[in-house]
Amino acid sequence: MSLQDRIEQHFTQNTLTQQEALLNLSEIIEFASLRLVATLLNDNKILTCGNGGSALNATQFAVKMLNRFDRERPSLPAFALTTDTATITSIANDHLFDDVYAKQIRALGQGGDILLLYTASGNSANMVKAVSAAHDKDISVIALTGQEGGMLAPILNETDIEIRVPSNIRHRIQETHLLITHCLLDLVDQQLFGEISPSR
Repeated sequence: MSLQDRIEQHFTQNTLTQQEALLNLSEIIEFASLRLVATLLNDNKILTCGNGGSALNATQFAVKMLNRFDRERPSLPAFALTTDTATITSIANDHLFDDVYAKQIRALGQGGDILLLYTASGNSANMVKAVSAAHDKDISVIALTGQEGGMLAPILNETDIEIRVPSNIRHRIQETHLLITHCLLDLVDQQLFGEISPSR
């Protein structure tokens, strides 16, 4: 396969994955945005986490909530549990890496908050522990997943939302998670602050 063929393959796979996600996930993305807005209107906050590339997506969500997405507007309370290197390495060093998010959730989370969690496989132990810690604190979970949902999917409860990208390819899943993140950000802004042209 030539280099140009490989480039074409990446673009084609990306397009097909995102088209399938649109067909299968648009209603659940809308529902997730409604839950996020209800959380904010109730003076609660959104905590986000993920590993590796998924940590970047989680951080993107928090940054664009706290600063801006597509317009100037008041800052919205979202916190990335992925960005405090000292805290993460302290927990990993003194306990287990499995606890790096669960301990933060137990300390910072409050009932009525939402945990927005990103995982391509659903099999990371620290993601599973994060969900358990959220449930212990009466925090609902919105999980952006892929593949078959992994170990995470069975522990989600009836108040949680899973947005599962229809792909088994990690980078296609993470790319689509980023698009879904942008959809969620836009829908939150639109519901809280009114219509804005999507072409802006």
